[in-house]
Amino acid sequence: MITVVPYVLLAAMATLTIAFKHDQPGSLAIDLALCAAAAVWNLALFTLRPAWRDRIGVMGVFLAGLIIFGLVMVLRNPWFGFYTPALYFYAYRIIGWPRELYFIAGCGVVAGTAQAADLDPGTWVGRLEYLAILVVNIAPMCLVAWIGEISTRYYGSREAALREAREANARLATALADNAALQERLVEQARASGVLDERARMAREIHDTLAQGLTGIITQLQAAEQAADDPPAWRRHHAVATALARENLTEARRSVNELRPEPLETGRLVDAITEVAARWSARHSIPAHVTVTGDSRTMRTEAEVALLRVAQEALANVAKHADTATRVGLTLSYMDRQVALDVRDDGCGFDPTATDERDDSFGLVAMRQRVAALSGTLQIESEMGGGTGISACLPAEAAEVGS
Repeated sequence: MITVVPYVLLAAMATLTIAFKHDQPGSLAIDLALCAAAAVWNLALFTLRPAWRDRIGVMGVFLAGLIIFGLVMVLRNPWFGFYTPALYFYAYRIIGWPRELYFIAGCGVVAGTAQAADLDPGTWVGRLEYLAILVVNIAPMCLVAWIGEISTRYYGSREAALREAREANARLATALADNAALQERLVEQARASGVLDERARMAREIHDTLAQGLTGIITQLQAAEQAADDPPAWRRHHAVATALARENLTEARRSVNELRPEPLETGRLVDAITEVAARWSARHSIPAHVTVTGDSRTMRTEAEVALLRVAQEALANVAKHADTATRVGLTLSYMDRQVALDVRDDGCGFDPTATDERDDSFGLVAMRQRVAALSGTLQIESEMGGGTGISACLPAEAAEVGS
């Protein structure tokens, strides 16, 4: 349409000129030459040069030329004012804001000049009327251009906002997918970590129950074998081995069901440690004395279990390694923010730096893991011939109500 309408209007104006000026050959020839020149100008700079339409400078020259042609033609023949729609069409479409205002004003001058053909420019009244006609033509058309620019910006910003919203939704969908994948990996890692923690816990439970019990049973059976010639001693070792087997069978069942150790189910931590020490002392004929300092109080189940297991493991180590031990002391200290358990013996001692090389050092490793899991500390002090001291210290967090 933008390439056809101007030629149609020029052809119509040429036909109208021929009808009105067929009896004025000279003037008709000039008007037809102006129409032809305008058509050639339009053809050369616009119709045949699509690539030039994006060049603002070239289009400015093109439209300025058409306006000059239009002004000359309306000065000669007012009916050429019907050609101004083509000029407005170009001004609105090819120049761009705000330059288009200048060209729209030029088109308004062409249209106003055509409409003011009957006025007398020699008088002030005629000049004022001409000026008013120009204002009436220019102002509304510029206002239309301004409204069009506002609308274009509004719809452009709206489209940009919609595009940004679509892009944001796409990024959000990608982020949600990434988060879902990350959550799945975290869940898998947590599951694997839980499996490893459970394996470590079961290993500690087995060591603290079955392994210690089996060690005690083997020790008693070996002692019974050596006392084969002493029936009372043999029966005593046999009875102790039988009792150990029953106790550890019960404890194994409780560990599998993740219950509290039997001594803790029926009493406080102090009573549980005292009972464990008394049983151990009766089996091994080594005095084990329990001392409590501070005001005893109930702790979290995990903390009480950990301290009881430390006591059991320490006593088991005394029975296995402290061949010359004559006494064992267990001290349970309740402080403001911590609870500590110290187990000391006067046995032969050992080199703590060499424990990692022993096959039976898992007990010490299990103790460290239990205590570290509860944000506590475990210290081992020993020297060859100087006895051994094990100290476990845990935060003194009170048990939850109803636990």
